[in-house]
Amino acid sequence: MKDKTINDRIKSILKRMDEKDYDGMIITQFNNIKYVSNYRPTSFAICLLKEDPVIFTTAMDKELASNTSLIEVEEFKSISELKEVFNKENLKKIAIEGNLPVSSYKKLCAAKSKKENWELSVEDFLEKERMIKSNNEIKMIKKATDIAHKSFIELDIREKQENLITDWEIAYELGYLIRSNGASEESFETIVATGPNSSLPHATLENRELGDLILMDWGSKYNGYCSDTSRTMIDYNNEKQKEVFDIVLEAYNKAIKALKAEKAACEIDNVARSIIEDYGYGENFIHSTGHSLGLNIHETPSISKKDKTVLEKNMVVTIEPGIYLEGEFGVRIEDTIVVGKHKAEIIGNLPYEL
Repeated sequence: MKDKTINDRIKSILKRMDEKDYDGMIITQFNNIKYVSNYRPTSFAICLLKEDPVIFTTAMDKELASNTSLIEVEEFKSISELKEVFNKENLKKIAIEGNLPVSSYKKLCAAKSKKENWELSVEDFLEKERMIKSNNEIKMIKKATDIAHKSFIELDIREKQENLITDWEIAYELGYLIRSNGASEESFETIVATGPNSSLPHATLENRELGDLILMDWGSKYNGYCSDTSRTMIDYNNEKQKEVFDIVLEAYNKAIKALKAEKAACEIDNVARSIIEDYGYGENFIHSTGHSLGLNIHETPSISKKDKTVLEKNMVVTIEPGIYLEGEFGVRIEDTIVVGKHKAEIIGNLPYEL
């Protein structure tokens, strides 16, 4: 697969827009702006995507934008500037992102006079364009994963467990290692859940000493691209922990075996969910089987019950089944996966049993 340049990406999005008779699109989400320009804002910015796209950015960001953006940059002065472009270039039907800030939407609508006939409609052109990753994007995700896994191994969690280190100290040290090994930052706030706290899928740090079970969910960001991994370190002498761990691992393995192009996302979710249900833990699997990732840690599509998106080659998703027993413990196993035509490719080779 040939890698798309910024220009290729813009042309592809414009084609999607043209098929639905749109004249332009307003983009404010930072990673969407980066995707079409190579410039990632640090403060408010608006990209007007059209045949000759332009980014309006603040004076504070103007130098950064001028040095990194591959499309035209102008200094943002007021929202009425956009209205002037709409009228001057006769832009009538304009797409907006679903996550456009309400304040920006209200300002745009307030700037419209009764004589003007342009209209704004929510569309997911960027989300659809970003679903399939280029070879270079996959390379960045693999590098981010390598850094995250290397850092985790260097952390030596079992040694920390013996020394009664706290969850907060683990997260802090892992963040340091991730940066030391070449990442810009974590992909999201690291989860270190121990004991009964691990029954919370998104447990927060409590400065709690590590117990006999530790669930960790972490990732690093490299050149803007995210990784995402979960591992659960159980007490192998604890029969119930071992039973639940083995069920989750079976669901993980079978979901990945089923994962390939032309399968619906909901089908993959059903594979993992059915296995867990068969063992009697269906009510304890309380989230989707996975999600896409890239510049954002959560992208479209999700590997969930309701998502009927047909998977395509070079989509990148996570597979992360879990079982959570309230007040006792939780187990989750997760890796980042590249969808292939005939089978999936697991990124990294971090052991499951640690």
